This record gives sequence, C-alpha cells and structure tokens, in this order.
Amino acid sequence: MTGGLETVELTKSFGGVTAIDAATVAFQPGKVNALIGPNGSGKTTFFNCVTGMIRPDSGRVRYRDHDITGRAPHRIARAGIGRSFQLCRVFPRMTVLDNLLVAVRAGGLRSSRNRAEMERARGWLTRVGIDHLEHAEARNLSWGQQKLLELAGVLMADPETILLDEPAGGVNPALIDRIGALVRELNAEGRTFLIVEHNMDMVMSLCDHVVVFDRGRPIAQGPPAAVKSDPRVLEAYLGV
Repeated sequence: MTGGLETVELTKSFGGVTAIDAATVAFQPGKVNALIGPNGSGKTTFFNCVTGMIRPDSGRVRYRDHDITGRAPHRIARAGIGRSFQLCRVFPRMTVLDNLLVAVRAGGLRSSRNRAEMERARGWLTRVGIDHLEHAEARNLSWGQQKLLELAGVLMADPETILLDEPAGGVNPALIDRIGALVRELNAEGRTFLIVEHNMDMVMSLCDHVVVFDRGRPIAQGPPAAVKSDPRVLEAYLGV
C-alpha cells in the first residue's frame, strides 16, 4: 500500500529456524493495525527487522515509499517510526521526567533540560496520565505505569507510525482501557499504529485491520470480524 509500512519477501533465520519466511505484507496508513498469531509465529522478530534491531537475511522493508531495509534504529526513528518493547525499556533509577529528557543520538545518550523540552515532556506525561509521578524513579512505577512512560518516551520523538509490542501484557484492566483510549485519541490525530497483542478483546475492539502470522508469514488479513472467523486462523490458533 502506497505511503504505509510494508515488507516484500522479508526473511530472517536463526540457525536452522526460519523466524520470518518470505513475508510480504502491507499495513494501512492512518489506521490502527494489529499483528497477531500464535506464540513463536515471528511477530516480535518481524518488529525487530522493521525497526532495525536485527538485519533481515533477505527481502525489503519500505516506509512511505522509501527503502529502509537494514537501517540503524536511530535512522528509522528519524524516518518517523517509533516502537515499544515487550519488556519496558525505561531507565529505572532515573525520574519519570528525566526518562523523557534522555534522547538517543549518534554519539550516545544525552540529557536535555531546556525549558521547551521539559514542557513538552510534562505535556506527554499529562497526556498519558502519569504527570503526578514526574519526580518518582521509574523503578517505583507499576508495570502498567512503566508501559505508559515508555509510550510517552516514544511520543517525544513525534513519530507518524507507532509499533506497540504487547501493550496490554501484564497490565491491569483499568490501564488496558487507558492505553486503548490513548491509541484511539492519537490515531484520530493522524498517527498510524501497528500493535502486536495477545489480548483478543483489545484487538477486536481497537483495531481497524488485522494481519495474522503463522510460522513466520501472513496467513490472513482484513477487518477484525472477518479474521476472527477465518478457518486458517482457527487452525493456526486451535489446530481445528
């Protein structure tokens, strides 16, 4: 699909195991997309290839009609793609506010405390609902609050497309609802989302377009209701 995130014959193996198997898939720009599939179907490896954390063996990654295959993560971030991780990547002994003021640069980590950036950081903390914790160390936050902090950190880079890796994993229902509401709000403002998630209630209620992976490649895609009843999906998940 023109202008969005897409892969062509993307392949990645680890030893004798093919994690991503010639996956060609396009995600809808301006929508909330989901990438789902059984455990071990290659979802996180796909994220890592797309965002430059690992280099694919072959195939291409394209974003907004540009080839970004194999670019370093900071260059992909500058292209407009941000991401979260299954295990939150926060600085545990830094305050919540300072977590947002630490930016990754080519020369390493640099702390910035100019007034404009501090106000922008506080704005995102307010937006995600943890502004009252700005002076707390990140290690003292609950898991769900750390997820919100990580999302605020992603938003500091002002990405057009955001990849979330299991945002509901280990999070209580109230915070799952908060994360879902944030995704809807940010999507309404023009940001595209691609979400890997095992919480099917969240996927079915939140997402516009769902892609299903099995054994490293897409087997079905479409609106949530259609995907949910697809025989190929039922077979992949349930073996029926």
